[in-house]
Amino acid sequence: MRGTRSSALALVSSVAVSVALIGAAFLTVAHAGCADPGHFVTRADGVVELIGGCVAAGDLVVPGAPENPRTSTIRPPQGVRP
Repeated sequence: MRGTRSSALALVSSVAVSVALIGAAFLTVAHAGCADPGHFVTRADGVVELIGGCVAAGDLVVPGAPENPRTSTIRPPQGVRP
């Protein structure tokens, strides 16, 4: 009988935590403040592109990456062919 109570308590607590996390996820999405969620479009060259949405180009910053790859000061090692 004792094992049944502990397993039932574990099940009930797991379900309660799951419901709380799902509720938090829905609240987060509902209050995200994004009027246009955007959509994905596959271009003719096979590249998938996000059209619209709340993400601006400046939001996608990679630390340490050059701002413009064409003006990068990183040079390949000497003696290495591209």
